[in-house]
Amino acid sequence: MDRLRAVHEVTVANPRVPEQRAAFFAALSTVHGLIGASYPIDPSVLALAPCLEVVSSVSVGVDNYDRPALRQRGIVLTHTPGVLTETTADTLFALLMACSRRVVELANHVRDGHWNAAIDETLFGWDVHGKTLGILGFGRIGQAVARRGALGFGMPVVYHHPRVVSCPELADKALAVSQAELLSRADFLVLTLPLTVETRGLMNAERLAAMKSGAILINGSRGAVVDEAALLASLDRGHLRAAGLDVFAVEPLPLDSPLRRHPGVTAFPHIGSATHETRHAMAELATSNLLQALAGERPISAVD
Repeated sequence: MDRLRAVHEVTVANPRVPEQRAAFFAALSTVHGLIGASYPIDPSVLALAPCLEVVSSVSVGVDNYDRPALRQRGIVLTHTPGVLTETTADTLFALLMACSRRVVELANHVRDGHWNAAIDETLFGWDVHGKTLGILGFGRIGQAVARRGALGFGMPVVYHHPRVVSCPELADKALAVSQAELLSRADFLVLTLPLTVETRGLMNAERLAAMKSGAILINGSRGAVVDEAALLASLDRGHLRAAGLDVFAVEPLPLDSPLRRHPGVTAFPHIGSATHETRHAMAELATSNLLQALAGERPISAVD
């Protein structure tokens, strides 16, 4: 904030907070730059911002922004890739471990006073090491998850990505396969792909049924990539063993959502990049992007 205020007039207003919503929309008539995350910027918002030059998102995903509308107006869109890769991969692997070893369930077992004898096989988990790790979407975060699995846990890695990927560090440890082979082979399937027209609802009933029986699904991309009703049905009939979810179609997760209390679901509150160090790095990069664009320079990480 100090960097921004040193050279620009800054209005702080969160349109998701009722008391600040009016101030946000009132400021749009004169703003040259927007910085923040999660709030959709569509043609109705852009129509109120005739001076807008840049939108700096404090995120990697940019599915909340109408990119064609921004391009038509010549508005630069920036995001914050790279600085959150390792932290997000840590979160996804923690989620994978939590699901397979039933970490949250068993911690609550102790907390709730039920641990009064040695546990039996009804509370056993399942090994992670040596199991096949499948990754759908093999960009920065997918590769970081693969490194943790292959180099740390001796896991064979298979992945599917729409383009050829060069990853020398994993050259002999990660195998590119078709989507069908990925689904059938993976003991753990980690989703690390962006939300697009093509990926919305990608993990539907048909693809979930094509997954290996007893597999565990981990979603750290966007909630809408997974058909949540189909996922619940797969868990209920015992085809999938468990699901670890850091993202949901609607966030925060509604109080009446069955995903909250399903015994096969370990749910995180969208914390992929939520560490003090990484969120600070994201804010610094987003600020640099904004300042560079407003100065007529090419931002470090423009989306297009």
